[in-house]
Amino acid sequence: MTIAPGLLPEGLRDRLPPQAEALSRLLHRVIVAIGRHGYQRVSPPLAEFEEGLVAQLKSAGARDLLRFVDPVSQRTLALRPDITAQVGRIAATRMGHRPRPLRLAYGGPVLKLRATQLRPERELVQAGAELIGTDSLAAVIEILRVAIEALDVAGVTGITVDLTLPDLVETLAAGAMPLPAERIEAVRDLLDAKDAGGLASLGATAYLPFIEAAGPVGPALAKLRAIEGAKALDTRLEAIEAIAAAIGDRVTLTLDPTERHGFEYQRWIGFSLFGRGLSGEIGRGGSYTIVRPDGGEEKAIGFSLFIDPLVDVGLGVVEHKRVFLPLGTDPALAAKLRADDWITVAALSDGDDAAALGCTHILRDGQPAAL
Repeated sequence: MTIAPGLLPEGLRDRLPPQAEALSRLLHRVIVAIGRHGYQRVSPPLAEFEEGLVAQLKSAGARDLLRFVDPVSQRTLALRPDITAQVGRIAATRMGHRPRPLRLAYGGPVLKLRATQLRPERELVQAGAELIGTDSLAAVIEILRVAIEALDVAGVTGITVDLTLPDLVETLAAGAMPLPAERIEAVRDLLDAKDAGGLASLGATAYLPFIEAAGPVGPALAKLRAIEGAKALDTRLEAIEAIAAAIGDRVTLTLDPTERHGFEYQRWIGFSLFGRGLSGEIGRGGSYTIVRPDGGEEKAIGFSLFIDPLVDVGLGVVEHKRVFLPLGTDPALAAKLRADDWITVAALSDGDDAAALGCTHILRDGQPAAL
C-alpha cells in the first residue's frame, strides 16, 4: 500500500511558520517563568525502559504507552506519554542525594497511544514543575502560584483552577462511609461519571450528595461540610480554604470533589487548569508518591502544562520586521540590522522578490524602507 506524499499517522502533525516558532517561544517563556521560582530544568529522554515508566509513581499504570522492542538491548521500551514519571525517576536515583525539597522543571514532547475526542493530537509539548519531598499545604500553594504565573507569562487570561480530591472514596470508605473493598473502584468510577442511578443500584446512596457538591469553591465547601459522615474530610476542606485565601481572586477557583479521570496516581489533592477561549484543560497537577529504588516512598506535588492549545488560539505569535537585502549588501550593515532586532533576508539572485519572500521592508540607501 502506497502512502500519499506528506501523509502523517493519525494524531500527528507538522507545525509550520509562524506556529512552530510560537510553540518554541511559549515553551521558553513558561520554562523561564518556572525557573525563576528556583526550579532547575532536567531533560529526560523521549523513550526508556517500560518498567521504569510504569513503576516510578505509586498507583500509576501502564496506560497510554506506545511500546517497541529496542534492537540493541532486546528489551521493551516505551515512548513517554507524560514526563512526570521520568522526573520522579531522576529525583529518586540520580538526584536522590540532593537535599529536599527538590525543585525540578522540564519541557518537551510527549506521545500518547490514543487520541481523545477533546484532544485529537497524540503528540503534544508539555512543560511543568515538580516539587519533590513534600506535598504539604505550603507546597500546594507554591505549585499553584508557579503554574498560574507561567500561564500568565504565556498570555493566558481568565484562568480557572478546578480542584479535586482524588482519594475521596478511599478515605471515606475506610471510616464513616464504609464500603466493601470490591466496590470501592466501582463507586469511584460512578462518582466520576456523576451516575446517581448507578450509585443507588450499588447500594452506595451515602455518596450521592457528593455529586451535587461541585462548583465555585465557597458553596462547594459548604455542601461538603453538610454531608453526614464526611467529617474525615475536614482537614482537606480546611486546606482548600487556605488555598483559596492564598490564591485570592487572581483566578476563578472551583471544586469538583469526585473528579477522578486523569488523576489515577494523585493522592490528597489534584487540580485542572483552564483558560478563557481555550477548549478543554490546558494543564493539570496534584500530589503523588514516588517509589524509590529501595522500595521507600517519597511525597511530591507538581503540574504539567500543555503548550499546543495555546499555540492553536494564536498565543506566542510575534510579528517580526523582515528586511530584504539586495545583492551586494555590506555584511557588517546586515549584522547591525539583526542586532537592532530586524530579520534579514538576503537576495541570492537578481530575480528574488522581497514581497514574495515575506519581507515587510527592503534596504535602500542603507536604511530599511517599507514595501
